[in-house]
Amino acid sequence: MSTRASATLSELFGVEGKAVLVTGGSRGIGRAIASGFVRAGARVYICARDLEQCQASAEELSSYGECIPVRADLGTTHGCLELARHLAERESKLHVLVNNAGSTWHEQLATYPEAQWDSVMNVNLKSPFFLTQALLPLLTAAATREDPARVINVGSIRGYLVPQRPSFAYTASKGAIHQLTRHLAAELASAGITVNVLAPGLFEKRMSQTTDTKIRTQIPLGRKAAADDLAGAAIFLASRAGSYVTGTVIPVEGGVGVVPN
Repeated sequence: MSTRASATLSELFGVEGKAVLVTGGSRGIGRAIASGFVRAGARVYICARDLEQCQASAEELSSYGECIPVRADLGTTHGCLELARHLAERESKLHVLVNNAGSTWHEQLATYPEAQWDSVMNVNLKSPFFLTQALLPLLTAAATREDPARVINVGSIRGYLVPQRPSFAYTASKGAIHQLTRHLAAELASAGITVNVLAPGLFEKRMSQTTDTKIRTQIPLGRKAAADDLAGAAIFLASRAGSYVTGTVIPVEGGVGVVPN
């Protein structure tokens, strides 16, 4: 029997000691994922444009482990390069990159502005590509055949389901990040780097205006996604248990995608 086949449960799902970067990690889904990694013993960097909020979140998460705040504006390629440079000054390896930072804009088709289209696309699609590119040396340094480095892109069920609200750029960017992930997975497999997508549905922090009746109607499992749902899926992909998974989209949406039309 191989040593991989005889791994203990903690070895199979452990991420202790890994260096992890979660973009947009100061709130929402990013914070939920970052919290999971911190509690699991990883050394976690979170970044956001609002340094004060980022520091406050890092201070709270540091009560469970190691969490380091970094200010970064990922709306520009320069911001991606600066974040990569900052990380390289502190780490020789990056085991896990979670591209979570996101933006959206809702407006009717007739007046949807070009500036907001570009802004959403820059954060949701352009920055994950160029940040991954800039961090390739650190990811490659962490990668081994048995334990690849991991890139986890946060997509959305709106990448494959049409929303009711007019969020055209957001929907297009999430569909694109799903396909970009597959392309990067094919490109980076030989370097020992896996690339996957987590596609969340409605998340508890974004659902204050959603009624329980609407939740039961829209979501087969009858509840909103909790922080542990997102964190658990991300830790699976980053652990030994997920080391043979690449180029896939993992829906974390309570069965919304399988509801009959």
